[in-house]
Amino acid sequence: MKKIIAFLILLMPLINHGQDRMTGLNFATRSEVIARNGMACTSQPLATQVALDILKKGGSAVDAAIAADAMLGLVEPTGSGIGGDLFAIVWDAKTQKLYGLNASGRSPKSLTLAYFKEKGIKHIPAIGPLPVSVPGCVDGWFELNKKFGNLKMEEILQPTISYAREGFPLSELIAYYWQRNAEKLKQFDGFAEIYMPNGKAPSKGEIFKNPYLAITLEKIAKNGRDEFYKGSIAKTIDAYMKKQGGFLSYEDLASHSSEWVEPVSSSYRGYDVWELPPNGQGIATLQILNILENYDIAKMGFGSAEYMHLFIEAKKLAFEDRARYYADPSFSNIPYKKLISKEYAKERMKLINLDRAANKYDAGELQTGNTIYLTVADKDGNMVSLIQSNYRGMGSGMTPTGLGFVLQDRGEMFALTEGHPNVFEPRKRPFHTIIPGFITKDGKPWISFGVMGGAMQPQGHVQVIVNLIDFGMNLQEAGDAPRIQHDGSSEPTDEKMSDGGIVFLESGFDYNEIRKLLAKGHKISYSLDGYGGYQAIMFDAKNGVYIGASESRKDGQASGY
Repeated sequence: MKKIIAFLILLMPLINHGQDRMTGLNFATRSEVIARNGMACTSQPLATQVALDILKKGGSAVDAAIAADAMLGLVEPTGSGIGGDLFAIVWDAKTQKLYGLNASGRSPKSLTLAYFKEKGIKHIPAIGPLPVSVPGCVDGWFELNKKFGNLKMEEILQPTISYAREGFPLSELIAYYWQRNAEKLKQFDGFAEIYMPNGKAPSKGEIFKNPYLAITLEKIAKNGRDEFYKGSIAKTIDAYMKKQGGFLSYEDLASHSSEWVEPVSSSYRGYDVWELPPNGQGIATLQILNILENYDIAKMGFGSAEYMHLFIEAKKLAFEDRARYYADPSFSNIPYKKLISKEYAKERMKLINLDRAANKYDAGELQTGNTIYLTVADKDGNMVSLIQSNYRGMGSGMTPTGLGFVLQDRGEMFALTEGHPNVFEPRKRPFHTIIPGFITKDGKPWISFGVMGGAMQPQGHVQVIVNLIDFGMNLQEAGDAPRIQHDGSSEPTDEKMSDGGIVFLESGFDYNEIRKLLAKGHKISYSLDGYGGYQAIMFDAKNGVYIGASESRKDGQASGY
């Protein structure tokens, strides 16, 4: 009996720490992936493999990213597709410089604010014809390929064309979201024909084919971007939207163009964090980091109430500015240099009470004058951080006849209040939530990364960066660590902040720390969803290798060769 008791005493540490790993932190789902010649990290394993195949053929990181994005539009239409928009940050090894691409589309020329007023519409609906804006993805592909590509688009798109025609098995999480989207979008012409074969959404493991998309991609590969914006595809979209009572027209498509932009940055403890300027929300990441840099985060410790409270309050401050100032810079003079300045952060941090959650912050006073993310790196040192989306899962539900994809509903993000920087206007780009991220150190590439998921994206960017730099986590741990999501700040649609908002926490935080948050006045809730999906590639200059990470919240995979 004594031997049994002694054995149980020895066994107790193993019982109490069942998640312990031989290496790494206990919440890490796996070790990092390490490779020398190339790395691809996407939210679906088949897309990762397509990217690697393109790299092995001699394609650049950008070629492989385009191939992976095209593939994700087929295998993960719950987050992406050629009916949506695209943003990218590219590290070019030849020029040793970062480049930014804004491939977001504009609102229809024939739709005006007066229309919404006459109809008594207070908020642009999430689905149907009204939120549809020009899809910028395809033009983005061709802009990227023209500037940084090695292969022709026929080679790049061929893997997706083959999979679309021959079929692929649905992975688990995508199947779940597909079924949820299908229930609300099956009411629209063309949707069920493409996405609900045999009258229902496909389930996990079921083989799905999209021959219409195969034909569409073949036309694009053969005839170029003009086939989408000025050719037969544009004409089909125009006819379909007219039939649905929509406003997106052939003229809107034919006049579309992407824009190369300068990425913007702010330093964080010696690292330069890069985002794209508005109409996206990337600079919110920089605003939050600028506030956090004034505190000893490492001393607070990961998961401490002290750190979580500070993060939440800094997020609230940044998001009030986000709601007031972020919009299409072609229509508004956005003071983003002031917003991301260290001086402004020091002004704003004075509003934070370290002992109490704020119910409301005002935006700063300035003197003015569901999504996919992927990252790829190649043998030559080029790296690309790319994000692409339909918005709200499978988009508007508008499914142009015989083309095999859904049009985005990004126009929902416009405000309908006159005078608001993000107010609806013809030929204007809406406020965007999708943001690619990049980090450099001493002018050299360090990490290409992103976190999917609406307003969670800048919150996720910040938490990953803090996990890496302040808490010393590795690339996999930094993404797998339990996350915080604050919901309730004012929105660029002119919706005002609720009373303090709600803090959603993933499982894994210590309950004693949660009780301390409650004592500070935070409203706490739990949710299984909404924390984003992370992919990242780190360049280890010392060993000359890439390190990849892809988290467990998605069906994704990091892989290299």
